[in-house]
Amino acid sequence: MYEHKLAPLLPWPVFLGRMARHGGAALLVGLGSLLLGVAGYHGFEHLDWVESLLNASMILGGMGPVDTLHTTAGKVFASCYALFSGVVFLGVAGLLFAPLLHRMLHRLHLESVEDRQPPS
Repeated sequence: MYEHKLAPLLPWPVFLGRMARHGGAALLVGLGSLLLGVAGYHGFEHLDWVESLLNASMILGGMGPVDTLHTTAGKVFASCYALFSGVVFLGVAGLLFAPLLHRMLHRLHLESVEDRQPPS
């Protein structure tokens, strides 16, 4: 998916397309995680959809739950969802920063024309 170190640096339009694909993948992972949280809060804690969305958004965003949890199943779900959300946060950050980091490292390691020719 990424170019080899001997390949030239990608032109900006191609690089921006790569960034857009990574951003789209990160958005899908985030939305899927949010839907999982909303369904869990609605199913385990019997919160209405808006309250479920609020609680799932707050945990996924790292802020913590809003409503007090009453059922054991809801508490176990919230605990697992909080741990899952931390992993998702790191994964999404990796998805977003991977193309930028690769471009920076690729640019630093580009060989000049003089480096490729053997000395005479």
